[in-house]
Amino acid sequence: MTKGTEAHAADSHEMIRVHGARVNNLKDVSVEIPKRRLTVFTGVSGSGKSSLVFGTIAAESQRLINETYSAFVQGFMPTLARPEVDVLDGLTTAIIVDQQRLGADPRSTVGTATDANAMLRILFSRLAAPHIGPPSAYAFNVASVQASGAIKVDKGARRAEKVTFSRTGGMCPRCEGRGAVTDIDLTQLYDDSKSLREGALTIPGYSVDGWYGRIYTGCGFFDPDKPIAKFTKRELHDLLHKEPTKIKVEGINLTYEGLIPKIQKSFLSKDVDSLQPHVRAFVERAVTFTVCPDCAGTRLNEGARTSTIDGVSIADACAMQITDLAEWVGGLDDPSVAPLLTALGHSLDSFVEIGLGYLSLDRPSGTLSGGEAQRVKMIRHLGSSLTDVTYVFDEPTTGLHPHDIQRMNGLLLRLRDKGNTVLVVEHKPETIAIADHVVDLGPGAGTGGGAVCFEGTVEGLRASDTVTGRHLDDRASLKKSVRSATGALEIRGADANNLRGVDVDIPLGVLVAVTGVAGSGKSSLVHGSVPEGEGVVSVDQGAIRGSRRSNPATYTGLLDPIRKAFAKANGVKPALFSANSEGACPTCNGVGVVYTDLAMMAGVATTCEECEGRRFQAAVLEYRLGGRDIGEVLAMPVSEAEAFFAEGEARIPAAHRILTRLSDVGLGYLTLGQPLTTLSGGERQRLKLATHMAEKGGVYVLDEPTAGLHLADVEQLLGLLDRLVDSGKSVIVVEHHQAVMAHADWIIDLGPGAGHDGGQIVFEGTPAELVADGSTLTGRHLAEYVGE
Repeated sequence: MTKGTEAHAADSHEMIRVHGARVNNLKDVSVEIPKRRLTVFTGVSGSGKSSLVFGTIAAESQRLINETYSAFVQGFMPTLARPEVDVLDGLTTAIIVDQQRLGADPRSTVGTATDANAMLRILFSRLAAPHIGPPSAYAFNVASVQASGAIKVDKGARRAEKVTFSRTGGMCPRCEGRGAVTDIDLTQLYDDSKSLREGALTIPGYSVDGWYGRIYTGCGFFDPDKPIAKFTKRELHDLLHKEPTKIKVEGINLTYEGLIPKIQKSFLSKDVDSLQPHVRAFVERAVTFTVCPDCAGTRLNEGARTSTIDGVSIADACAMQITDLAEWVGGLDDPSVAPLLTALGHSLDSFVEIGLGYLSLDRPSGTLSGGEAQRVKMIRHLGSSLTDVTYVFDEPTTGLHPHDIQRMNGLLLRLRDKGNTVLVVEHKPETIAIADHVVDLGPGAGTGGGAVCFEGTVEGLRASDTVTGRHLDDRASLKKSVRSATGALEIRGADANNLRGVDVDIPLGVLVAVTGVAGSGKSSLVHGSVPEGEGVVSVDQGAIRGSRRSNPATYTGLLDPIRKAFAKANGVKPALFSANSEGACPTCNGVGVVYTDLAMMAGVATTCEECEGRRFQAAVLEYRLGGRDIGEVLAMPVSEAEAFFAEGEARIPAAHRILTRLSDVGLGYLTLGQPLTTLSGGERQRLKLATHMAEKGGVYVLDEPTAGLHLADVEQLLGLLDRLVDSGKSVIVVEHHQAVMAHADWIIDLGPGAGHDGGQIVFEGTPAELVADGSTLTGRHLAEYVGE
């Protein structure tokens, strides 16, 4: 800009301005965020970071973009309510890269979730021999079909011509592209010593009095009073395999179908994780999944398996580790597909660069951790030509070894340097350190948070007296003495995934940290060789299953003793004190809000006028326990409820025990009735940990319990782990956080790299010995952390 020229008006919008944000626990928050810079949002878990970044800025950006589409298109899109905020200025298009797990559909893989699989299919359709057809011929999601029909042809006189249509797909017909076939254990379906009328069927929902039970006893294909063991072959076939047949039962016309096709349609066609717990338990008990004998798990039909480039089929290519696949693609040289090879090579190189080179394209996407899923989503943005976009990340360092965090930092800076605004919610000091601008929320969590404590540079944050500022330079020191093992859990010849026949003795009665870079085989060793079951409590990072009606009180079982106590004190039924049952407000059905669908415009959620958001009928709220009604109890934070149920008229020992465990894991600020859908990833895992602590387990297996934890909360978690070990438990932690490594009694380090470069034990010993050894990546980073 030459001297004397005035600044252009378009250059004055250099800030994203937020004024008066009140989403969730935010208390009239106002911030100004610089554009084309890297801004990190810090604060303790539950302080309101996600509410500000995701619930306010990203949500409004997405809502405004959706409004630019025609009313017809908007009818097919999710309806987004306007966030509670007075002013939101200077927004740009927001791309959210969060930690939501990728779909667990059995046909979804790393290759299908990115563009890599589609490009490979085109490559094979051009170069592979023998040539079998278009790209769809190599797709395990596309079935081969043939159909014939008549079309009208107008050649002077109209006449019908018979035409045959065909589509060549690559799907294996036996397993329908799933790679596994199901085998059903008949002993889990029925007790053959009983008759149907005596309740022989042991399938959930098939009781004698239930609708299915009445269909099977009244269908007339077999004698309902004869034990199944005495059925003829014909009767047994009709019970298990009969094709759909029209029948009449109790005067109602319906379709009868054998048990096995019925189960396959109602249970096995759904994602197992989405089933109700008792149905999921039945499926896991009754159904065994074995590798498809026709395609050997490749999901492809014979044509797609035998069509190769230089002896490599598309199944072989997808099974390769991505680092090896990138090398193989780099070695192909054919001018006819040169642009495709360049694009495919670039996509595979992005996997390697982002630290996912150890995956293979046929890895089911449902098996990826939250951090891996987030990095897979990043891949499609790395090569994007878009600029002036707002990228929003949710703790991108989750599941990353300190060695990999440096690479992630480089990628975030690269996105910024292309002219994008990068907003990151993060706890790790290594990533906070690279921020151009920091917004620290707090000072506490829940109702104690929701305010901006600091805005400025990283140096300013260090000098400030906020919780984050005080803990930013925290460094755990190595323990002077470590506990002695009371026994050992022997693992011999572990070979799950990339493990190479690992033999290891995991000491019991102490705190064991299993470390190593992402993809080195930690989870494979711990979850594959320490089976959940007798005496073993496993707490992973899987999502909590629950609707917006679920809350900490229902999830932990806390509501049951409270309902019973209310019912006993008032001489009424416990069901009255459930917002999902008889006590629910009739207007909102116990949800507390009324959802109004405005057809072509965004739907609106408004607080129910009848119950004012309390979810219960007015009559129910007149019943009291210890001077409080059920609505007031559910609005209490855990810490207040813990004191309330400890003594006096409201003393409920069973409820108090559960509340004490919730406080122990650092969730004292959560309200009992807060919907589970509003909890962060770290809060969900700690809620699960609190629930599992009641189980009579001797060995606790935790998968990165520090995920989503603020530096200040890590100390509390270490105290909890110490209490578990001191009470005689054995704790095995898969972890990347150096504070947990330094605090452990024993470290098992896997590596040296990821994928087929890992899968070996590279160190076993105490943290002090690991630092002194200094030969492994983990050892070097731990030494740097503790300042030795």
